[in-house]
Amino acid sequence: MTARLVVLVSGNGTNLQALLDASLDPGYGAEVVAVGADRGGTPAIERARAADIAAFELPVSRYPNRDAWDREFTDRVATYEPDLIVSAGFLKLAGTAFLSRFGGSYVNTHPALLPAFPGMHAPRDALDYGVKITGATLFVVDEGIDTGPIVAQVAVPVENDDTQFTLHERIKAAERVMVVEWVGRMARNGFTIEGRRVTVR
Repeated sequence: MTARLVVLVSGNGTNLQALLDASLDPGYGAEVVAVGADRGGTPAIERARAADIAAFELPVSRYPNRDAWDREFTDRVATYEPDLIVSAGFLKLAGTAFLSRFGGSYVNTHPALLPAFPGMHAPRDALDYGVKITGATLFVVDEGIDTGPIVAQVAVPVENDDTQFTLHERIKAAERVMVVEWVGRMARNGFTIEGRRVTVR
């Protein structure tokens, strides 16, 4: 049975494109059934529409407060009956309504080897700290910021001449491969979460 993916986006959509490309293979085990954005006019939504995938845009500015937006966004995602929700560069934190509905089935990526360097500036923080290896993490989203149970990680060496940009670009390239591989494995094989341990069967 093919798993139903809803992908959440805020920007260019390179991770989304990687998932769309992977899902063309019937053996991948998952298909993107919808793409949702927290803002209008993103290249990621254009990628979805070009692939004839259902797409919706719900800018936060249309709502009186974040809770109202969170409830509407949750209801919209739910209409697609997802088995797994993937944050692909989605820049809004999951709210109470969303996590109450989809907790345990919502995954996100972070450009560092969590729990090291959480937050918005992970590649910069890794460079500033002087680490020799950083990377990317796929994790199940919880109520914290970059604190959820870890599904997978990939290491990326830090080069002596790296800038924040060059390091982040290499991390993003490794991240795309990791996301495609592990979302596919989660879809095909299923997974369990026990405390902080995620086991993909």
